[in-house]
Amino acid sequence: MADLFAGNISGHVVEMQKTHPDHMAGKLHPGTGGTPSEKSFGRVLTDTLQDVNSMTQQSTNLTQQYITDPDSVDAHDVTIAMSKANLAIALTKAVVDGALNAYKEIINLR
Repeated sequence: MADLFAGNISGHVVEMQKTHPDHMAGKLHPGTGGTPSEKSFGRVLTDTLQDVNSMTQQSTNLTQQYITDPDSVDAHDVTIAMSKANLAIALTKAVVDGALNAYKEIINLR
């Protein structure tokens, strides 16, 4: 059986192509260029957690404002802010749970 070394492997490199300008645009692929930015995984994670934190703070602030001065805030805005914050927290929890499960599986491979 042949050993796998970089010199023994050959083939074609196939680049991924975007079919729509909005595909793969986001924090790691800004704009329509599709080239990765210089952000590290840790930086993206920190930015995302700060976004989740700001959503929960905004929800709390709108709720407090609605309680103290109901005429200054629309009830729909409070509900939307709360829903966004709850969804962001649920997604964050799901990602953390998945990462912990993956870590446990890697530890159990020994």
